[in-house]
Amino acid sequence: MKIAPILRALDSLPGLSTTLIHTGQHYDHNLSDVFFDELGIRRPDLSLNVGSGSHAHQTADVMIAIEKVLVDAASEGNPFDRLVVVGDVNSTMAAAIAATKVHVPVAHVEAGLRSFDRSMPEEINRMVTDSISDLLLCSEPAGVKNLLREGHDPSHVHLVGNVMIDTLLVHLQNAKKQDTLARLGLTAKQYGVVTLHRPSNVDNPEMLKELLEVLVGISSRLPLVFPVHPRTKARISGFGLDSLLASSDQLRLLDPLGYLDFLCLTSQAKVIVTDSGGLQEESTALDVPCLTMRENTERPVTCDEGSGILIGQSPEMLREQLEAVLEGTYKDGKCPKLWDGNAAVRIADILVASVPEHDSSQADSRAS
Repeated sequence: MKIAPILRALDSLPGLSTTLIHTGQHYDHNLSDVFFDELGIRRPDLSLNVGSGSHAHQTADVMIAIEKVLVDAASEGNPFDRLVVVGDVNSTMAAAIAATKVHVPVAHVEAGLRSFDRSMPEEINRMVTDSISDLLLCSEPAGVKNLLREGHDPSHVHLVGNVMIDTLLVHLQNAKKQDTLARLGLTAKQYGVVTLHRPSNVDNPEMLKELLEVLVGISSRLPLVFPVHPRTKARISGFGLDSLLASSDQLRLLDPLGYLDFLCLTSQAKVIVTDSGGLQEESTALDVPCLTMRENTERPVTCDEGSGILIGQSPEMLREQLEAVLEGTYKDGKCPKLWDGNAAVRIADILVASVPEHDSSQADSRAS
């Protein structure tokens, strides 16, 4: 969802060659392959097939594989001008480290986001990636402020907007034409969407039980659909909570969905309950109330300006804000500046300008 508009913008430029590397960190079909089909991304030029493993194992595997790609390209006389990484997953950090070690400059898309919670693996990934990247491309003003406070050269920091919203706007009308609601027996604005996968919510049996109890309770008044992440599915079964969910036929568990099906659901929902960073942003662009099940967020603009609110790990506050949505007293939000569908174009312009002595008449400049 993040790389699609960037790749499209870069591939539209004359004389620029791009190589798309898929690490394989996300290996479930509905969490990976289906996005290439639905977002119209060409198949990866290189697939590393890293797969699952501990944080250290996964990071090491990506570093080894990326290093080989970059070194081989240089030895063949066709080195990469730059490596572009997006987001905050293990692959982001690992690829950035490998590139920096072999002197390939790194651009980080979604730079500067900070939750200030180092217990989150993503926070470590963000901080390390930013510290070794020479192009820092920010989705919101807080990212710029964080990077400048950390001492980064202002000339390396750019506020470009949000590429997730580029993708959303391109596909929104097509998504709404999907038959997803009809298949699930739902009516627009008369249901809610739930996603939960973070350890703070799903790894503690008591916390997960209390959250599910609130959702089961509210589902008698507002049907809820819950596309279940594999991690969460395993926890629900492992903690013996299947019977709790079975007590409501209005809280429906679904397998992970493709992008268009999921966007069809979220864009027409009355409320979203989530701990996903990306969904916080999408709900703000869609102007759908978003109850964020986290104590903090690296995307504060979604709460300061947008339709989000931090619930923390409070079942009581979750119940209270769900009531506010149902009663029509939930707060109003607005879409942040530069979330206009053109972030990738701005990013592509910056990337091209960063290539030393780039000549648009030649076709040997490469970005990954």
